[in-house]
Amino acid sequence: MGNSLGNSLGCSASGERLVSAARDGDLVEARMLLELNPSLARYSTFGGLNSPLHFAAAKGHNEIVLLLLKNGACVDSRNYCGQTALMQACRYGHWEVVQTLLLFRCNVTRADYLGGRTALHFAAMDGHARCLRLVVADYLPSVPQESRISSGYCELGDASSSPSRQKFNPSALSRLINKAADGGITALHMAAVNGHFDCVQLLLDLHASISAVTFHYGTAVSLIGSGSTPLHYAACGGNLKCCQILLARGASRLTLNCNGWLPLDVARIWRRHLLEPILNPNSKEILPTFPPSNYISLPLFSILNIARDCGLQPSTSACDDKEPCAVCLERTCAVAAEGCGHELCVSCALNLCSTGSITTEAAGMPGSIPCPLCRHGVVSFLKLPTNTVKEPKPSLALSFCSPCLQASDAGTAAQAAAAPPVALEVSCPVSCGPFPSVSVAACGRRNGPCGSVEEEGEEEERRLPRGSESDAAEGGKIDGGGRLERASCSGIFWSRRSCHREQQCDSEIRV
Repeated sequence: MGNSLGNSLGCSASGERLVSAARDGDLVEARMLLELNPSLARYSTFGGLNSPLHFAAAKGHNEIVLLLLKNGACVDSRNYCGQTALMQACRYGHWEVVQTLLLFRCNVTRADYLGGRTALHFAAMDGHARCLRLVVADYLPSVPQESRISSGYCELGDASSSPSRQKFNPSALSRLINKAADGGITALHMAAVNGHFDCVQLLLDLHASISAVTFHYGTAVSLIGSGSTPLHYAACGGNLKCCQILLARGASRLTLNCNGWLPLDVARIWRRHLLEPILNPNSKEILPTFPPSNYISLPLFSILNIARDCGLQPSTSACDDKEPCAVCLERTCAVAAEGCGHELCVSCALNLCSTGSITTEAAGMPGSIPCPLCRHGVVSFLKLPTNTVKEPKPSLALSFCSPCLQASDAGTAAQAAAAPPVALEVSCPVSCGPFPSVSVAACGRRNGPCGSVEEEGEEEERRLPRGSESDAAEGGKIDGGGRLERASCSGIFWSRRSCHREQQCDSEIRV
């Protein structure tokens, strides 16, 4: 409904221009089109293949994604394959776009129409651990912190400044991590068969099931066979570290799939001879110990919620009454690191939690992020209190420049007559008119209040020549109320294109 509404309200030619701007990263063109017609943000290409939000997310144009969302684009809109912008961003590894979509509270549990894949499947399939970490940020900051969640809550600071007492729901996290796509393939299967060790380690730290097996039904054709565990898929992928960490976390070498194959048999069939010694059921090899994943981020949950409440400040100079951020020196400090107390802006703190992948032992508690100023382990961010009462500063852009307003309302007519005239250049250096070339005339009435706006408008209309109305009619239409309507371009009808669903959507994005 949203896509058809955008197509009906907006012009087809303008919508195609916005699609091209979103694909090419032309921010100036996209801003100009949305200023003329904000409903173009809900436009989609004919056939519902992709929207401008899908194009911008797939190409990693974060500023255009933010612009579209601010102009009313649906954050959870689907394309012809049922894929959302979050899935496209996770597929191509654009963590900045994933972060922006999460700030607008996108739905991370949605699955596409074709294979039932979620954003976790797309991130795990191509090994984008940063995107995977952001997708699960709303469910639990870090699972290995049993000491912090043993009481059923995640303590993340003071309740008055942050969403501290967020109820820990392990079942919700388990459903998200272990959600199966078509054929029973989980995100752990995807990461294991493609050999992405960082994603496998992070999913295991998030308590992904190592005993999940694939189904014997579905549209997906599994060459390994149904009933296969992630260890079977890791044996097919051939990554030694993936097999080692699965075995270290309790995966069984003796599990048979529906073809009667052990993980060792899968390794032999796919000629992964390097894995045979470790996958042998009688293997005596000592498995290495693996520390918690470097992509666990404890403070990501707290700073993500603070950013949703406060928003991201623009890249401008700091105010006089607040300290600038010591990292970017452009924005004002809005959050403080729990423990060391160093203050940062929201944007720097959010990017620090989203990109940090330092060894956890160096920061102290596993999952803590080292402070950029003192290297102290940060487990949470707290929102700084805002000033309660401030004296508003006068703004030249909003001040009135008519000299008659300088006279007091209680003054008499004689006082107003005795007051010396004020020159326009002295009273207001900035013109208040709608255009810079329009000058504001000083009030000439000394013995009484100024006339109403309607009277002045009637006098001005009598002084206007007749040719001005014809000039205005050339630029657009004038309705009965005298308002100028913007002329819209004519609709252009394009031939409907048909192809396979996912191939057509992908080919349209990759143009």
